[in-house]
Amino acid sequence: MNSDVAGLASGKGHKDENFPVASVLLKRAHRAPIMAFYRFARAADDVADHPTASAQEKQDRLADLRRGLDGEGAAEAMVLARVMRERGLDPVHAHELLDAFVRDVTVNRYADWDDLIGYCRLSAMPVGRFVLDVHGEDRALWPLSDALCAALQVINHLQDCAKDYRELDRVYLTAEALAATGAAIADLAADRATPALLGTIRQMASQTEALLRTSAPFAVAIRDRRLGIEVAIIQRLAEDLTRRLMVRDPLSEPVHHSTGEAAWLAVRAMLRQMFARRKR
Repeated sequence: MNSDVAGLASGKGHKDENFPVASVLLKRAHRAPIMAFYRFARAADDVADHPTASAQEKQDRLADLRRGLDGEGAAEAMVLARVMRERGLDPVHAHELLDAFVRDVTVNRYADWDDLIGYCRLSAMPVGRFVLDVHGEDRALWPLSDALCAALQVINHLQDCAKDYRELDRVYLTAEALAATGAAIADLAADRATPALLGTIRQMASQTEALLRTSAPFAVAIRDRRLGIEVAIIQRLAEDLTRRLMVRDPLSEPVHHSTGEAAWLAVRAMLRQMFARRKR
């Protein structure tokens, strides 16, 4: 196995994500720094989630990414560091994101909702904050962005709950939610969810709906029209995925959108956003 960060790459790219990443909706000048941030995050995620690398190797590679942010280290981090310097962007978001991936190597269970949201504070919220900083948006928007980003993270956790357990022994379904429905972690190894496990997933999907109600005004509040449209699309996709998680079993049924479904939801969200901005 290669000893560098690239040696642990999964091959996954921005087009494989559930939600748009630096789409053509954004101004070209803004897409480059966001893609640099994405490639850095993708590299760190691949390290933390590598199925065969040891915990020590993962820690070493993440440390290499940290060194790249601070000077000499992993190439993905050095590229991002240069972009941040050139554009006067705060590096705190990248460092906080790395903190989340370091936690992934050592923490694989979460006690309750607050514990999970504390993880999302590092693993998801810095992404939205970075995008807002790239666009020069008011940091007063951070709470709305934080709610949306946390919702996206939890949706991913719920969709992939069985895969995360089987491949990484990582469980984001909280101990509190599992206990409330009488579900067991071992239920995640089955081909389909037990009624109790479905209850856990739906309880957490309901909590995610509350996050999305908080983030609902976010898109219209954004000054940059094109970013507002992208955020409106992401909000709508997230709402629909959460609705699916309330009625589907992610262990045995598809939850992800097909290309056509995502496109239809995106068009409707775009039109609604354009109408809302005109009214405002």
